[in-house]
Amino acid sequence: MATYLKPRKTELLPAIKEEALNSKPKNVLEILQLLDKSNCRKCGEKTCLAFARAVFQDQRKLNECPRLAKDIAEKVSEEIETRPPFDPGIEYLEGLKAEVARLDLAAATAGTGGSFSDNRLTIKVLGKDFSVDVRGNLSADIHINPWIAVPFLNYILHGQGLPLAHKWVSLRELSNGRERYPLFQRQCEEPLKRVADSYTELFDNIIQLFSGRQVAQQFESDISVVLYPLPKVPILICYWLPEDGLESGLKVFFDETADRNLGTDSVFTLGVGLAQMIKKLTFKHGFAV
Repeated sequence: MATYLKPRKTELLPAIKEEALNSKPKNVLEILQLLDKSNCRKCGEKTCLAFARAVFQDQRKLNECPRLAKDIAEKVSEEIETRPPFDPGIEYLEGLKAEVARLDLAAATAGTGGSFSDNRLTIKVLGKDFSVDVRGNLSADIHINPWIAVPFLNYILHGQGLPLAHKWVSLRELSNGRERYPLFQRQCEEPLKRVADSYTELFDNIIQLFSGRQVAQQFESDISVVLYPLPKVPILICYWLPEDGLESGLKVFFDETADRNLGTDSVFTLGVGLAQMIKKLTFKHGFAV
């Protein structure tokens, strides 16, 4: 009579890791399965579970675990970082449109930098007309993506319409931006940097496609480009070429009024969405990044 022995935990671990490697981690526990659960604290976290949670929330990178094999860390990190950017969902977007429908839209035009006519408020978004009517219906000369539509509606609903301060700051310097900055780095600045490193015509195309403009050097960068996704929420992209053994660098900045003229969450969404769109456009032109 055949006897079936229950595999020991050490025998199961390779199979568990292999399964996790072949699919994108869906929760904290799937990341925890990849770790040795020694709670060695060499990563700076108190437990392996705390580290796994930070990785899943994009606050840490898996390769920061000193006890994890490099090939495993790189493969899973790549899967995690390809998760889509913030997607507010249809219900949230429809809720914002309903709020706009209850506004005096003509009065709300003041301070937006837009114009009101034919029961419609129109604002320039990356140089293209983007409109909402008194019923909350959207129309535009460009594709209406959630990463544009949500900030556009929040700009109308909650923006203070302050004049630009003409002082550039990082997302982490905006209110409640510090905790969001590590994720912003990974989903906005790092993808844009990879595109800029691979695609030398990037900034010329940004200027042409999105009505941007190159400006005098900012923060001693080699290239400085300003875009206007919303009239009172400009974005500055600075790029430093590699030099004397130093790597290239790319940083994104906002006017210091951005958190009041839009809100930090929507500023985050704009930056990440813009980076994803630029990456897709670059890929369509045959550049793998």
